[in-house]
Amino acid sequence: MPRILIIDDNKEFRDLLRAALEREGHTVEEAADGEEGIKAYKQSIPDLVVTDMIMPVKEGLETMIELRKEYPDVKIIAVSGDGFEEPMTYLDGAELLGGALRTFVKPFNIEEFLQAVEELTRGR
Repeated sequence: MPRILIIDDNKEFRDLLRAALEREGHTVEEAADGEEGIKAYKQSIPDLVVTDMIMPVKEGLETMIELRKEYPDVKIIAVSGDGFEEPMTYLDGAELLGGALRTFVKPFNIEEFLQAVEELTRGR
């Protein structure tokens, strides 16, 4: 099954995604910020990255750009929200500048998210 890296500073959110993804049979790795996420990606080259946009140490967009520079074929889902008034502003940047293949505003429908994961990891 596909390996998925979740990069998010919110542990409860990571736990929620991990549980949903593991129920679908995916192997999940976690990182609490972009810097940890980049290190984790380089160690295991997962099939998909799910990253938050607003995090300490290294934000999502910077993380995405750095990953894409070294790994141009990296598949990324960007998520944002958590009380921010304009999460779409961050997600527009994720698509335009960071190359996110899908974006979701928190909170989102977990079934729609899992469908996106399936589509992006099919035939990896």
